Amino acid sequence: MGLGVRGARTAFLCLWRLFLLLCGIWTACTQTSEDGKSLYFWETGPWGRCMGSECGPGGSQSRAVWCAHVEGWTTLHTNCLQSTRPANQQSCFRVCDWHRDLYDWRLGTWNQCVPISLRTGRTGICLQGEEGIQTREVNCVLKADSSAADHAICEYFEPKPRQEQACLIPCPQDCVVTEFTPWTTCSKTCGLGLQNRVRSVVAPPLFGGLPCPNLTEFQTCAPRACEGREMVFSLKVGGWSECKLPSLTSPQTSSAAPSRTARQARRRKGKERKGNRDPEMRELIKSKRNRNRLNRLEDDFWNMEIGYQSRQVVCVHRNGSTVSLSQCPHWSLPETYLSCLMPKDCVVSEWSSWGSCSKTCLDPSVPQGSRSRSRQLIRLPTGGGSECPQLEESQACEPEGDGVPPCAAYAWRSTEWSECRVDALLSQQDRRRGNQTGLCGGGVQSREVYCVQANAELLSYINNSKDKQEGQSSNGQMPSVPPLLSISYEISASQPIDVRLCKGTTPSTTQLCHIPCPVECEVSPWGAWGPCTFENCDERVVKKGFKFRRRTITNYPTGGEGNCPHLVEAIPCDDPSCFSWQLVKLEECIPEEDMDCGEGTQTPQVRCVNSEGTEVEKEMCVDEVYPSSVRCVVPCPKDCALSLWTEWSTCSQTCSSKTAEGKQMRTRAILAYNAGEGGSSCPNTSALQEVRNCNEHPCIVYHWQTGPWGQCVEDTTTSTLNTSSSTDKSTCTMGVQTRKVICVKVNVGQVPPKKCPEAPRPESVRPCLLPCKRDCIVTPFSEWTECPISCGAGVNGQKNKQFRYRVIIQMPANGGQECPDVLYEEKDCATPSVCPGYRWKTHKWRKCQLVPWSIRRDSKGAQENCGAGVQTRAISCRQLDGTVADVVQCLKFASSMPVMSQPCQLPCRDDCQLTNWSKFSPCTSDCVGVRTRRRALVGKSKKKDKCKNSQMYPLSETQYCPCDKYNAQPVGNWSDCILPEGRVENAAGMKVQGDVKECGQGYRYQAMVCYDQDNRLVETSRCNSHGYIEEACIVPCPSDCKLSEWSNWSRCSKSCGSGVKVRSKWLREKPYNGGRPCPKLDHLNQVYEVVPCVSDCSQYIWIAEPWSVWKVSNVDLKENCGEGVQTRRVRCMLNTVDGPSDAVEDYLCDPEEMPQGTRESRLPCPEDCVLSDWSPWTPCDLPCSGRGDRERTAFALRLPKEGEDCPVSMQTEPCFLNRNCFHYSYNITDWSTCQLSASAVCGIGLKTRMLDCVRSDGKSVDLKYCEELRLEKKWQMNASCTVECPVNCQLSDWSAWSDCSQTCGLEGKMWRRRTVVEASQGDGRPCPSQMEQWKPCPVRPCYRWQYGPWSECRVEEVVCGVGLRFRNLSCFVSDGSGDGKSSIVEEELCAGLEQAVDGDKNIVLEETCTLPCPGDCYLMEWSDWSPCQSVCVKGQRLDFTPVQVRSRAVIAQEPENIAQCPDQEWQTRPCSNGECYEYQWMGNPQLIWCQRSDGINVTGGCPPALLPGTDQSCDPPCDKPQSFCSEEGVCICEDGYTEVLTAEGMLEQCTPIPVLEIPTAGDKKADVKTSRAINPTLPTTVQPGRAGRTWYLQPFGPDGKLKTWVYGVAAGVFVLLVFIVSMIYLACKKPKKPQRRQNNNRLKSLTLAYDGDVDM
Repeated sequence: MGLGVRGARTAFLCLWRLFLLLCGIWTACTQTSEDGKSLYFWETGPWGRCMGSECGPGGSQSRAVWCAHVEGWTTLHTNCLQSTRPANQQSCFRVCDWHRDLYDWRLGTWNQCVPISLRTGRTGICLQGEEGIQTREVNCVLKADSSAADHAICEYFEPKPRQEQACLIPCPQDCVVTEFTPWTTCSKTCGLGLQNRVRSVVAPPLFGGLPCPNLTEFQTCAPRACEGREMVFSLKVGGWSECKLPSLTSPQTSSAAPSRTARQARRRKGKERKGNRDPEMRELIKSKRNRNRLNRLEDDFWNMEIGYQSRQVVCVHRNGSTVSLSQCPHWSLPETYLSCLMPKDCVVSEWSSWGSCSKTCLDPSVPQGSRSRSRQLIRLPTGGGSECPQLEESQACEPEGDGVPPCAAYAWRSTEWSECRVDALLSQQDRRRGNQTGLCGGGVQSREVYCVQANAELLSYINNSKDKQEGQSSNGQMPSVPPLLSISYEISASQPIDVRLCKGTTPSTTQLCHIPCPVECEVSPWGAWGPCTFENCDERVVKKGFKFRRRTITNYPTGGEGNCPHLVEAIPCDDPSCFSWQLVKLEECIPEEDMDCGEGTQTPQVRCVNSEGTEVEKEMCVDEVYPSSVRCVVPCPKDCALSLWTEWSTCSQTCSSKTAEGKQMRTRAILAYNAGEGGSSCPNTSALQEVRNCNEHPCIVYHWQTGPWGQCVEDTTTSTLNTSSSTDKSTCTMGVQTRKVICVKVNVGQVPPKKCPEAPRPESVRPCLLPCKRDCIVTPFSEWTECPISCGAGVNGQKNKQFRYRVIIQMPANGGQECPDVLYEEKDCATPSVCPGYRWKTHKWRKCQLVPWSIRRDSKGAQENCGAGVQTRAISCRQLDGTVADVVQCLKFASSMPVMSQPCQLPCRDDCQLTNWSKFSPCTSDCVGVRTRRRALVGKSKKKDKCKNSQMYPLSETQYCPCDKYNAQPVGNWSDCILPEGRVENAAGMKVQGDVKECGQGYRYQAMVCYDQDNRLVETSRCNSHGYIEEACIVPCPSDCKLSEWSNWSRCSKSCGSGVKVRSKWLREKPYNGGRPCPKLDHLNQVYEVVPCVSDCSQYIWIAEPWSVWKVSNVDLKENCGEGVQTRRVRCMLNTVDGPSDAVEDYLCDPEEMPQGTRESRLPCPEDCVLSDWSPWTPCDLPCSGRGDRERTAFALRLPKEGEDCPVSMQTEPCFLNRNCFHYSYNITDWSTCQLSASAVCGIGLKTRMLDCVRSDGKSVDLKYCEELRLEKKWQMNASCTVECPVNCQLSDWSAWSDCSQTCGLEGKMWRRRTVVEASQGDGRPCPSQMEQWKPCPVRPCYRWQYGPWSECRVEEVVCGVGLRFRNLSCFVSDGSGDGKSSIVEEELCAGLEQAVDGDKNIVLEETCTLPCPGDCYLMEWSDWSPCQSVCVKGQRLDFTPVQVRSRAVIAQEPENIAQCPDQEWQTRPCSNGECYEYQWMGNPQLIWCQRSDGINVTGGCPPALLPGTDQSCDPPCDKPQSFCSEEGVCICEDGYTEVLTAEGMLEQCTPIPVLEIPTAGDKKADVKTSRAINPTLPTTVQPGRAGRTWYLQPFGPDGKLKTWVYGVAAGVFVLLVFIVSMIYLACKKPKKPQRRQNNNRLKSLTLAYDGDVDM
């Protein structure tokens, strides 16, 4: 065998060398193919944790370094180049936790998104968007100076944020335009003209997309040949020049009107000629001058000057060239001069100095104040000059300088807490709601919180000190005491102020409180009646005695012993004594005359006791009769043997009366019968029982009865006044209390006091402490609230009110000073006679001023004193009472300033002059009749025929009277159900949720809207509506959880020892509408309360009656003895103080202690020894070790005859644990639930636990067993506890209704809110979910100023040039819904609005425009803004700003002028809420167009590569076998082939994927990697008889060479073949003899474990 092993080892070594040779050859080939590259390289592991003794630099860390082969396996270090070996240790920075605050990652901004195609080199047609990558820099820096640090420091606390993220680059988007409009009509009616069609831009080019194409197309047209001469000239007017003043050096100005100075000089000369006028005339002239001065605007403030404008009029050819005006003779020339108002800019003064700071105190916590400065208005802008700048500005400031006083400090103050109330916590079903007297336990109390100025005394003192200091400084004196050292405060209530001045958390206004529950008195049961004794043994004057019985207080009540029932009862008796002899026991019966048997005596053993049963000296009983000896019998052997007498039974009555007497009984039994001859016979049955009287005292019981203590009244014997001193408020007068004490006979009533013993008589007077008087304390009145700033009457015409109030801090008590009746005062606000306000006043228009005649005299058709001009007027600022005010006030507070100039027309000689239109005549009623307005001709126009033409100049207009019909209808949703305003407050001032009307009938509202006959919104008053529909509704009231009352406590679960008792409630009604929740219920909807209890083990005892007479079974009639049976009745009875009373069920007594009811024994024969019953067993010695014994004994009641002995009279038995020897220990129960008083709801209660004595076998026994052992009681049996109060959620009042959310329209809402003042606690009612309510606002029409459309460009009676276009400013009404529907209404309805359109106050009603001349090429008006469009990819918006676009196309009229056309234009602007549009080719092969997703046909937007019918070829074309061009324009391979790419990312070839079938049914350990499946969604092919799966492996790499694993498989197959051949050879070869080895080392077995991985 050894030879075989050695031969196998040799063969294995040979094979191994062969394998290494083959591997070396393969390695050499591989190295040769790798062009000499090394196959080994150094590999490193991650750096380990930085170690060191201190934080910071100086640590070190290490890592693993090994040599690896390029195939991945580890080799020897010698195979790698040692010079390039990486270091395995380095110094490092040891990071500690406190470095977190010093270092952090700094994130750079994301770089531009770089397409992935730039990395891979693969490009294609972009259809949706191109994926990209954007990078950023992430560095670990030191926070202090942003210096770079090692990344490992920051990575210790937080992973390094990512440095790359994917991004999406949208594809280039070409400009998208709409379809062309239809061709326009030909630009000429004859000859050669042009037709145009245009389109607009709907999407601008983005991201390098193609620019917009031409928006206009032209084509020539020739309707017909022109018959005459074609119109080739047109009159063209230019624009007006800037306004300028006439030149003063013009020679024509000398003939102009004299200046005003010259005119005034002439007037003064004329006045001197006329002499003095009367005073009335002078006053009239003075007032006229004042009016004229206001009408003139010659001062610098207004300073308006009239200038003129000019323009050119030329004649142009249709090719655009200018020719002489003579070529256009068929047109009348328009005006070339026009009066205008010279533009003057606004002029203001320099800034004034800064005013004083509004903050006048020093406190950094108080916000900064402000100061302002202003500048004066010197000149208003006119004629379109620049507007005025800001006239006032302000800045934040702090007071400067010394002596700045501190700021007023504000603090919360509160009143005293109100009385504690328990009724607020009662649930709805609580029966105590009807009778709330005696409630105690947990409750709630409230107080009022107000705000005061905390340092008012300090500030007042500082101000007074300043005044004094200023006064003393003026007299040359200085204060002797520093100000801050002489401050004295007086204790007084501070004045309440506005609560908004107090910051911070408002103190709570409610809190839980506790009313101590009265402790009921508990007394023990009555003790036994004592002996007849003197009332006072020290004074035995009266031979009257009493028998007393007493009970003690087991639980002391709240008010002391006086609230307990009487504790002593007395019965009168005769022959009282203070001391008596008490029988302890009788000695053994001793026969007389030294006989062994027969009659004898028993000597009593006694002691002397007092009336309370305490043993005293025997000398105290010398006067009492000493008990005498008792006669007895010691039976002789032949005598009848009787048992000893039993104890006397309990007395049948507690007292004796005529009908009932107390009796006691005792019995004895026959133990052995006498002999027939010579022995004393046994007594009859009656002699075996004795009865005696007991409790012979009559049933006359007396006791003292006390009444309740009266009120504490002042003791007249003292002279101290009952006042509460300011120095010591705790000292008050001592008073007295009295109560009634009477003697009561039980079952009779009150009897004279002498019937009761005097000693235990309770006291009837006791001292007490009178409660201190407490006066009411109120705060001073607050300041009067401010009146509204706006003047006039208040709401609904009522006068505005102002009020003040004061707060009660302390309520009076015990006869103190009462509170004042008035706590709130109000008065009317003083309304100013004239409301402050400002308005503009306009004055009369001045004379119309024309362009000077010297300038326009050369104009064709001009007349000197007529034509178009400008007139001005004065405006002034007035207060509402008409007095003159500064213009600045009107600029600030009045409406927009009226215009100061307007164009005017001076009629020429041939013009018709008419008056202005009058107002329309009134209508008698709506929809009936007509109304008219009129005007008249003026002056010479009345005689001109052309002016009398009523068609050209109508003098009256008639229209039907307006027919106003209104229709009211509801709009919007119903509001919340709103309860009537107001809140109920109870007497104590508490605001508890249960006291507030939170439910019941309310009202909900729906807005009404009123429309006129044109469906325009009007005021609701037109429909005789107040704006609402009102409907009654119900707010359901909360209903609390309703449970039944507690059931009675069950009996204690154990009759001896500790048990439990249970009571329960069951569910009657679940809560709803937010009522109090139910406690946790069981599956029967019940809640239980379990408390421990302990039953007295001696409360039920077994009572055994005497044994019956013997029933002898084998009767010896001669001897009357032998075996027999005795029986007795055993009952379970309730044990009381007076002994067993009532029989109860047997299960209540301990069955182990039940006496036996029968016994079998031998009835002794005559002359036999008779023994007594066995005594109880003696107790075993503790602890029970099993070594001790216990014994019991008996004694001979009758001795036997001579010669015979009595049986054994002592028995012993060993003590065994838990059999007859027991250990005892205390057992403490668990705490009970918190027990409250019956009058309490919650608050402080008592939890108890019970002490139980447990025997070592686990049985509960009477406590006396543990008490006899004097075991330690270390437990507290009672402890206070708290039951959480069910506090209902308390809410604040509803706030006032907010302003309407919209000033007009249909959707306005008003809100009011409330907050949670105190959250619910325990099982209190939870807070409602509705914390805010809304109701609709009255619908008001939304009026606004809105422009009308621009008119066409108008040029005065010429063909082309610069003209004007106009638009109107109209009043529109809408419902504010935002749908854009509005209607025009009368301008009077917008009279109260500022003239502004969409917030722009610059109203532009006319502007210049250009009317193209025939032949001009011009730009059209801007198109409408396109819909807002976002940049989207696959329907998802990208992070680019949405845009809108509009464009202007070119219109040409002459073919020869197309080259002169301007460039087309388009504009974009950002917008919000852009849409995502998609573009798709539509149509059929004959007709294809591009359509946007919103349905409009466009040009651009659709990818040309996806155009149907086009060749979507790849570039370069896919000419490789098994390749095709994908939809994305990329060459890919067919299924079953994989792509081989060049370095540039182009397809080089399609290589087939080899198929390798690997069975999987029995070989689950195969590990074959999946390269690519032909169709992964097809089910697995299952061949009959085996389960298999087809795998596809890829043996060739991307470079076309075989992969490494192919060589490995080949080498493995070769090694396997060599191994098989070697095994066959070794098996067939003859073994050699084993050779003895020199050493005895045993070879250890080598176990190779194979886990099924083919990589082994």
